[in-house]
Amino acid sequence: MRFVPIKIRQACVVGLIGLAPALTGCLSRTRTVPKTRVADVIMSTSLDAMSQQINARYEAIQTFNASVTVAATTGGGLEGHEKEYTSLAGYIFMRRPSNLRVLLRVPVLGSTAMDMVSDGTNFKLVIPPRNKAMVGTNEVTQPSKNGLENLRPSVFFDSMFVRGQGPDQILSMTTDTRVIESGKKKKDLIEEPAYALQVLAQPEGNIVRTLRVIHINSTDLLPFQQDIYNKDGVIVTRALYSNYQMFDNIPFPTTIVIQRPRDHYSLTVTIVKLTLNQKLEDDQFELKIPEGMPIQVMK
Repeated sequence: MRFVPIKIRQACVVGLIGLAPALTGCLSRTRTVPKTRVADVIMSTSLDAMSQQINARYEAIQTFNASVTVAATTGGGLEGHEKEYTSLAGYIFMRRPSNLRVLLRVPVLGSTAMDMVSDGTNFKLVIPPRNKAMVGTNEVTQPSKNGLENLRPSVFFDSMFVRGQGPDQILSMTTDTRVIESGKKKKDLIEEPAYALQVLAQPEGNIVRTLRVIHINSTDLLPFQQDIYNKDGVIVTRALYSNYQMFDNIPFPTTIVIQRPRDHYSLTVTIVKLTLNQKLEDDQFELKIPEGMPIQVMK
């Protein structure tokens, strides 16, 4: 065993003591950051309870009849500019399991700006101002360079209605925190826990693929964001939910922002009036393409 002389050990101790102020004081600094406070009400839940709640809310809506306004924005940081389009008023109809219609009108004139229907597998789209029609399947197999041409009914359906666990899907849940602005001038910063519900595909070997992530706040256990992924694990749609109101005892967001980062556009859907579970007829989901209008087949 090797012994260190007492004087050397004392010198080392003195040196370490002298180094402490440098580590705790001289090499640190204090700066002011926005002050947050904890949310007044925080609700806890379990994975099973959360899954049942989301499924129950989705199953409770069999039909959807909404007067809406839709505003589109294209471009972004990668393009160096954004273009905002005039907001269009119209209607969105949904009938389970997969019928959807989106009808938007030209401001002031009231004529049809866009009319799109889907049976869940195929869609039709008519754009009278451009004398153009599109038909094809709901799945995009050959993406267009024009991001808006990749718009399919499923983008509306999957964003506006938060589905729960599907057949052969796996759920997991994690918690995190988020900071939100509050108050009339949005000067108050509130820190609250948030849940993230991951919807996963069945494992392929030792690989599990994420399909969707539903972000749920802890103050009312309602979704505030949903991320939808493609097979490569890339977010293709991000939906943001706010301004919930009760319709037929069902909470539903009246502002839905649909972001499509790969297509460089976003849609803001504002619900003006909503009726749930009213009978919708077959002809409300029928669309006839005007004779002589050019038809583009989308793949």
